[in-house]
Amino acid sequence: MPFDTERSSDVRTPMPRAAVTFLATVALAGALTAFPSHATTDPVVSPKAATTGTVYYWNDVLLEVFRRAGGGPAPLARGAAMMHAGIFNAFNSAAWSRRGWAGTGYAWYGGTPQRAGLFQNEDIAAGLVARDLLTDVFPAQRGFVAQAFTARHGTTTPSDAVELAGRVVSQMRGLRAGDGSANITQYQFSGEPGAWQLTGSSCGASDGVTGPVDPGWGAVRPFTMTSNTQFRQPPPGGATSYQALLTSALYTAAFNEVKALGRFNSTTRTAAQTQIAWFWANDLNGTYKPPGQLLEHTRIVAQQRGLASGLDVARLFARASLALADAGIAAWDMKYRTSIDLWRPQTAIQQAQNDNNPNTVTDFTWLPLSADRSEVRFSPCFPAWVSGHATFGAAWAGVLRREFGDNVTMTLTTEDPHAVGVRRTFSSFTQAARENARSRIYLGVHYQFDADGGLAAGFALGDQVHRNFLGTLTL
Repeated sequence: MPFDTERSSDVRTPMPRAAVTFLATVALAGALTAFPSHATTDPVVSPKAATTGTVYYWNDVLLEVFRRAGGGPAPLARGAAMMHAGIFNAFNSAAWSRRGWAGTGYAWYGGTPQRAGLFQNEDIAAGLVARDLLTDVFPAQRGFVAQAFTARHGTTTPSDAVELAGRVVSQMRGLRAGDGSANITQYQFSGEPGAWQLTGSSCGASDGVTGPVDPGWGAVRPFTMTSNTQFRQPPPGGATSYQALLTSALYTAAFNEVKALGRFNSTTRTAAQTQIAWFWANDLNGTYKPPGQLLEHTRIVAQQRGLASGLDVARLFARASLALADAGIAAWDMKYRTSIDLWRPQTAIQQAQNDNNPNTVTDFTWLPLSADRSEVRFSPCFPAWVSGHATFGAAWAGVLRREFGDNVTMTLTTEDPHAVGVRRTFSSFTQAARENARSRIYLGVHYQFDADGGLAAGFALGDQVHRNFLGTLTL
């Protein structure tokens, strides 16, 4: 039976196959007997040096937390950035301590920490950091995370590991205190043609979603951006009002494209396009969501490229996670805090008689391909412009293509329930990001200009994260 302690009450779907293989329980004792297959060292590691296995292990724990917690992708990405940046800071501090806190190495996230003595047990320290920060962000998963820590690191915690973890956790808590992530923002619907509306009676009833998801997230303090609007894109076609956008040639073309390609029973969409739509979806609670898919892809690439240093693997995951966290903030800023909170294609097509555009035709029966496990059609419960998937995917690609060069062939995975077992191969990070963005038109939940805006913001964001964070430092 799957390990299922303290599963969030709003997630009622069965644990995915990937999660079942991730953790198991002994029927009577309740002890963990199976461990993430991506950890490359023994389940309970010996203390001392940083290992790649510990980074992979805690990334797997993180993805299981995502499946259990559910919810919007942007808060999940925040938790990932805190955990992975914390693990990196722990590994990096230990590396510097062995050099006597002098010489050339990697910069920390969040500034240079107070120098201390020699840290020799950074693997356990990293586990403590991950445990404490995940518990901070996802308190309902406390029991699960605690057992995951013991399964990997045992019950002995050397004093230097406790000291190092305490410094790192305290620093991260200080950096994120009062960042706006706990603020509750009420969304005001305008009712104007073109403005976002709930699709049907709810946006995802099977996942318990009945209202706007994270409408205030665009105001959360960024991790790396100089401001929440640093990568804000101009509205589609430069439109300054809904009416200007709805009557434009750009909108007409995008409307008619998604109307043809994104309909649930489209005769225009190819089998390959349908597979692409589902491969990148991962919208449902019980999956690892879009940030989790990209972190799993980070693991695939890191192992394929043969990264052997725990510190280097931690640095890669930290950069990718920081970019994903700010991608969520940047996308939600554009979704909710600009002049265009755009309606989804489902609303646009069913209410085209109200858009004052003679070249868009109403279809009251139109529904998107996007569906839950019961095949109930839905659109994600936030405005269309810009695409969050596109922003996340491009931010991820922006980091990894600067790390490895763009032309890397990789075979990537999904856990959307409509694409079980599907693998897709790409010849570059840019290609993967662009397909991710395009998939949302095939799924029937976005317009092409949503994808284009997200790609532009995400690529710029990923580039600046790699250029400005966790680079080399001389002390």
